[in-house]
Amino acid sequence: MHLLGGESRMFLPATEYLTDAAQRLFLFWDVMRERGNQYREHMAETAPNVLDYKVELVLDGRTLSRPVNYGLVRVIPPTGVEIDPKRRPFVIVDPRAGHGPGIAGFKADSEIGVALKAGHPCYFVGFLPDPVPGQTIEDVARAEAVFLEKVTALHPDTDGKPCVIGNCQAGWAVMMLAAVRPELFGPMIIAGSPLSYWAGVHGHNPMRYSGGLLGGSWLTALTSDLGGGKFDGAWLVSNFENLNPSNTLWTKQYNLYSKIDTEAQRYLGFERWWGGHVNLNAEEIQFIVDQLFVGNNLAAGAIKTSDGRLVDLRNIRSPIVVFCSKGDNITPPQQALGWILDLYESADDIRANGQTIVYSVHEKVGHLGIFVSTGVARKQYSEFSSNIDLIDVLPPGLYEATFERRSADPDPAGDDWIMRCELRSLDDIRALGTNTPADDRCFAAAARVSEVNLALYRTFAQPFVRAFVNPSSAEWMRKMHPLRLTYELFSDANPMMAMLK
Repeated sequence: MHLLGGESRMFLPATEYLTDAAQRLFLFWDVMRERGNQYREHMAETAPNVLDYKVELVLDGRTLSRPVNYGLVRVIPPTGVEIDPKRRPFVIVDPRAGHGPGIAGFKADSEIGVALKAGHPCYFVGFLPDPVPGQTIEDVARAEAVFLEKVTALHPDTDGKPCVIGNCQAGWAVMMLAAVRPELFGPMIIAGSPLSYWAGVHGHNPMRYSGGLLGGSWLTALTSDLGGGKFDGAWLVSNFENLNPSNTLWTKQYNLYSKIDTEAQRYLGFERWWGGHVNLNAEEIQFIVDQLFVGNNLAAGAIKTSDGRLVDLRNIRSPIVVFCSKGDNITPPQQALGWILDLYESADDIRANGQTIVYSVHEKVGHLGIFVSTGVARKQYSEFSSNIDLIDVLPPGLYEATFERRSADPDPAGDDWIMRCELRSLDDIRALGTNTPADDRCFAAAARVSEVNLALYRTFAQPFVRAFVNPSSAEWMRKMHPLRLTYELFSDANPMMAMLK
């Protein structure tokens, strides 16, 4: 009996492990089912977003003379938050890069949250999942100009023009608008946004090489044609996921599995945004790829509006705060800051042009962390918001925003940092890494190859592709996208998931 008892005890750890694994696996797939149901409910909403705040509509972009699927809303302060109506308003513009809007106000510790806490009225520029037929990037810029005019009109007694935050892909859009309508802007905060698209360190950051490896933007045109004139934003999300396949295929899921008792709500909250795919018009995505990511024409001053105005970033009169991170493999610091080297020979040239540029480089946070990290919100964004009036009166020049603790004992609730703006030279930006002349020649050659391939596609293949595509086939293509299927298949729409209820 003693021997038998010993054998039983010998197998006890294995039994406990298998029981625990089975329970975790069941709960894991139940979370996947909940994720799929959440996705279906989210996409069925009229204006899906992930804002953690109540809002009221101020302007609907669909009612403008050149209609767009964007809208301006006022963020209603939560209970206990006092707003000073005389403080300059903040306008936060979210990126339309495959995901839906709201990441800037995803939680209390966010760009919107810290601006409200600092007493500023807050407005948010978001968008609907589908573009208005025929809308262009210029139409969106014109709509955003109307939004800023409206915000300024609503706050005639404030102490300055609106502070505008442009996140990721919204950053370059805000910069382009500020270059042609500088009178609309107060200080600008450009977060995780690429502005110099060829810039980088040789052999690093594969995102900047991907367009050349695939032959340029002809594939973008093909994808838009297969979508019936719409580009499926799920493909942009796929590009992000392909940068780190180990995280996409294993780490993210295993983290949920290993912390299934505590991680489910955080996981579902993030997946609600990550899976909220949106579409772009073919004209919009083609402009973005050809003029920006492949052509690198923004910093070169080679983009013109339909009425002939040149988009020159040197025309911006408001202070520009650029926030980026060394841990960002989508918008590395070189792409966020390289435009300064493209436009100016020295910091004296910046001062002579009357421009104020403040930059801050985080050491390790990733691309998404720039927008969703609690630590970043409490440190960088909190200080930017609290010191925005100081930034507005800085003399022209190039500065780096540095942060140091206010005390040796950190305050868990934040408000524990002091920001200083220290003068810098262009050598400080060059030290982050730059292209060699040979690198630039290679990117220029890739851009030319892209132009040739796009012309060949449009001449020989595009007419046939468009002839075979109809609205039903385009919708079927979107529904069959692998990313969408991972949500749909693991939802209650699949009868096989019923066993988890």
